[in-house]
Amino acid sequence: MAKEPLVNRRNVLAGTGIITAGVVVAACSPGTENGANPDIKGAGVAPSGTFLTAVADVPVGGGLVLSDPPIVITQPTSGQINGFTAICPHAGCLVSTVVNDEIICPCHGSKFSAVDGSVIQGPAQQALETADVNVKGTNVVLA
Repeated sequence: MAKEPLVNRRNVLAGTGIITAGVVVAACSPGTENGANPDIKGAGVAPSGTFLTAVADVPVGGGLVLSDPPIVITQPTSGQINGFTAICPHAGCLVSTVVNDEIICPCHGSKFSAVDGSVIQGPAQQALETADVNVKGTNVVLA
């Protein structure tokens, strides 16, 4: 009776499938590449009263993405300042831009409302968390 070799086609294909699955999971998991930082949940990483930006630097109908602390500040209408975590809940990437009242994540194309942080387009299934910001004079600060 012939012995089956230790390395055969079935074992090689099974091992390749496991490695491929691991790479796919790792690619979609939170990490530190491409601006991702899963440990930061938005405001709260800096003390209350911390200067973020001038109101004049936040475009109406758009917004401004900060990386430290990771907050996106939006101004959907003149004088309406909103703050959200800049960390996408899908894979932990830092959102990149705010265009036409949509906050855009560059990693997988998720889009969020600049008004309330809700999901406009997935793959994200959760809204951006609110970040407590206030307007103090002509500046936006952490609440």
